[in-house]
Amino acid sequence: MNKKQIIIYGIIAGVLILLFASLFIGSRLEMSEMVEAFTEEKEILITEYKDLYTDYDSLKTNNDEINEKLMEQREKVQMLQEELKTVRATNARRIRELQAELTTMRTVMRSFVVQIDSLNQTNSRLTKENKRMKSEINKVRGEYNNLADEREKLVSKIEVAARLEAKNISVTGLDFKEKKATKATKISKIKVDFDIAKNTAAKVGMLNVYMRITRPDGQLLLHSKQDLFQFEDSEINFSSRREVEYGGEDTATYIVYKVDQGELLSGNYEIELFCNGNIIGKTKHTIK
Repeated sequence: MNKKQIIIYGIIAGVLILLFASLFIGSRLEMSEMVEAFTEEKEILITEYKDLYTDYDSLKTNNDEINEKLMEQREKVQMLQEELKTVRATNARRIRELQAELTTMRTVMRSFVVQIDSLNQTNSRLTKENKRMKSEINKVRGEYNNLADEREKLVSKIEVAARLEAKNISVTGLDFKEKKATKATKISKIKVDFDIAKNTAAKVGMLNVYMRITRPDGQLLLHSKQDLFQFEDSEINFSSRREVEYGGEDTATYIVYKVDQGELLSGNYEIELFCNGNIIGKTKHTIK
């Protein structure tokens, strides 16, 4: 090989070296730019995953089933976000897959938003309906209470109107010969005559009229502690009783108490008459 050929080959070799060096440097620059772009894209994707987690965390509902699904989605977003932090910026395939997952999860989140909004609207409507129903119930309850009060007043008035009254009460002491007696030692019977007054509001039929005679010392005259009748909220003793047929008109009747020997004292006696759980008349009588 002559000198001229050597020079030519040297020039060609130099040109080739310069060409390959230029290509290598350009490739390195292009690769560096690509890595930088992938890194920036990865950081953006991490931020988007973080924002998506925040969006999922902000969704609230009282529906347990939806809350459970929201929790699953939040956990999935967090898991993919942590994976993304460890993925190399040059792993373009996996980054593209994570971008696709992000899009899918955003779509799922929008469906949750629609469901929750629908539930909130339904709950709002039901809340308003519930308030309306409560108002109606309170109104009806108030009307019922008013009616109950009116009924109670009416029943009370009817009971008062139907209450019997004893009038023209007179007390007579009788001896063993059924003759009038005024001394304690002579009296064997105490007879109380009276009229049950007319009352068209009262029930008609057979009535039990009870009599209580109280001595001057406050002792009730009676023959047995078992002689009881209902008065108001308790049972009390009576001295004597009589069954009377009442037809709603003035009805004359009487009750007799048989005196035990030595039972009477001199002084003022109180006589009370009862019927249908009410006191219907009373008077006083003096025995010598």
